[in-house]
Amino acid sequence: MRLRLTTNVSRTSAGRPPALAGVVAVQLHDHLDRLETAVLRWLVAHSLTLLRLSLGAVFLGFGALKLFPGVSPAEDLVKETTNILSFGLVPGPTALAAVAALECVIGLCLLSGRALRSTIYLLGFQMVGILSPVVLLAPRLFSGPEHAPTLEGQYVLKDVILVAATLVLAATLRGGRLTSAPTSEPGGRS
Repeated sequence: MRLRLTTNVSRTSAGRPPALAGVVAVQLHDHLDRLETAVLRWLVAHSLTLLRLSLGAVFLGFGALKLFPGVSPAEDLVKETTNILSFGLVPGPTALAAVAALECVIGLCLLSGRALRSTIYLLGFQMVGILSPVVLLAPRLFSGPEHAPTLEGQYVLKDVILVAATLVLAATLRGGRLTSAPTSEPGGRS
């Protein structure tokens, strides 16, 4: 990656270099630009891996909690949502075990980096279940003062971040990646 850095250091009307404070400011700006470029290079190289690992840890952790009855704060929500989605055909404990297993498999696959294409499809399926309570159980999720989200509602709403992270990972399935392009604006900033 080649980045071009230019600065707008001008001379005074008499052709003299700018004052010492101006030189120090330009040097500081150049140093900060180099630091920013180094950080951006690191982010381009590692941020997708960190996103995949953190998403995997979240799914594995929340899935593992659901394996132990009475431990997960989302247990009742999972049971009720699955009951609605399955038209009452899947008993609560079975639903909880299935969701726990699905989340643990997703988490392990994301952490290991194996079977990512299948994992993204599983995540897409899981996202439907994760966000279903917003539609199916809205009164339960937004029964706080002035229809503010309850703790369960906040738990579900934060899952929007999981959806966005899944979309970013899905964009990399067929070779999509983060890249850094040279800056094109005057002064080296884009």
